[in-house]
Amino acid sequence: MILFDRVSKRYPNGREALTQVSFGVESGEMVFLTGRSGAGKSTVLKLVALLERPTRGTVTVNGKSTGSLKARRIPAFRRQIGVVFQDHKLLADRPVFDNVALPLVVAGAALKEIDKRVRAALDQVGLLGKERMLPVELSVGEQQRVGIARAVVSKPPLIIADEPTGNLDPDLALEVMRLLRRFSDVGVTVLVATHDQHIVRELAKREIVLASGEVQDEAADPLPHVVATR
Repeated sequence: MILFDRVSKRYPNGREALTQVSFGVESGEMVFLTGRSGAGKSTVLKLVALLERPTRGTVTVNGKSTGSLKARRIPAFRRQIGVVFQDHKLLADRPVFDNVALPLVVAGAALKEIDKRVRAALDQVGLLGKERMLPVELSVGEQQRVGIARAVVSKPPLIIADEPTGNLDPDLALEVMRLLRRFSDVGVTVLVATHDQHIVRELAKREIVLASGEVQDEAADPLPHVVATR
């Protein structure tokens, strides 16, 4: 689903955000991208979502090389990716329904289809019945779940999340991450950038560690292998 092959990214100000980064994420896999602030996690996600293009190397997402994708193909490419943000990025003056429906409206979906998919997405995140509420009327955890519903409403094969639990307390953070894991369990590829090692250990998924724009040795399996003996 995602393949980085010796990818480097240098921004116009001269900062080298990534250097010779190589890794892969299989279809249906949930992977954590970890590292300190400034390690390059957000740059990786921007390259996956084609908000940036690599300076060198190749980024392949769902079989397509982002470096050579023509500008007119980018909107269709991005519709295959659900994005979850740390600060939700909800429209404060629009109800929950309208926030979740936004990707479908932009894609020109029929009203009947929009209504069906929005309600299904809200049901998946446990918010069915709160369609008419404004974001300000929801808890922080519920706002993040609205953001997840918006990310999955188009049924994308890939979800990327940039520090989705950064503003949540530990219990809510774990709840949100378990929700993302549920989508992985049904075949959606999930790539999560996070600095929360407690969550990484709790969910026991593969971890790719970044430091100063380079991939370190991938973290060992957080669960020890147990061998039965007689």
